[in-house]
Amino acid sequence: MTRSGDSLPMPKRVRTAAALLIGNELLSGKIGDENLATLARALRARGVSLDRAVVVRDDVDVISREVRALSETHDWVFTSGGVGPTHDDVTIEGVARAFGAGVESSARMEKLLADHYNEKLTEEHLLMARCPIGCRLVATDRVPWPTVLMHNVWVLPGVPWIFAMKLAALEAEIAAETPFVTASARMRLEEPALKALLDRVVAEFPAVEVGSYPKWNDGDCKTKVTFDGRDEDAVRAARDAFTAGLPEGALLGVEG
Repeated sequence: MTRSGDSLPMPKRVRTAAALLIGNELLSGKIGDENLATLARALRARGVSLDRAVVVRDDVDVISREVRALSETHDWVFTSGGVGPTHDDVTIEGVARAFGAGVESSARMEKLLADHYNEKLTEEHLLMARCPIGCRLVATDRVPWPTVLMHNVWVLPGVPWIFAMKLAALEAEIAAETPFVTASARMRLEEPALKALLDRVVAEFPAVEVGSYPKWNDGDCKTKVTFDGRDEDAVRAARDAFTAGLPEGALLGVEG
């Protein structure tokens, strides 16, 4: 209980992350990214906000510059793509250069590759053992193949199912805090008719992130409004305050 003259406790800072999606194929449209949403969901479940995403070409200088900048402004950075053995797999070098480090072949990863490929092992396979000098190799019982962690930068593959599998390493390294929760409401009204009510709710609940999304080809639903935050009571209160202000018959349903 706060006594008269006592200052109120400061809310705990929300931890932040950034994603660096790497690959010419993403920028040319040859491949559509699937990893950003997977990462965002995994982070939100641990109470971490994914605040920025950047897409770049397979260029060592560009990767280095972006990694350095993002690592200075976020608690964690997650790269996706560019960790294979071919000419365009330059993420390891880019991450190393961002921290003024060189690249070396990890004996631990060389052994894992040798055990996996046996007599089929080639010098090209061993290129996948390259790591920034000074990095940590994070492995779990579920995913024994290690993930490179250079300072606060996680280096992940671009292949979606491997990317998702390797996110299990987060559980051992990033402490779980209050997760983000979501509530939503679906309306028969289009966005312009909701603006005044939305502005009022946004002002009344500053700790809740409110999003408004127009709908087409969704039956009677014209707009979906979402309410996100780490305080479940505040999220639901914001959603309920919003729905209470709707005209009769406008609300189709709520979730969360």
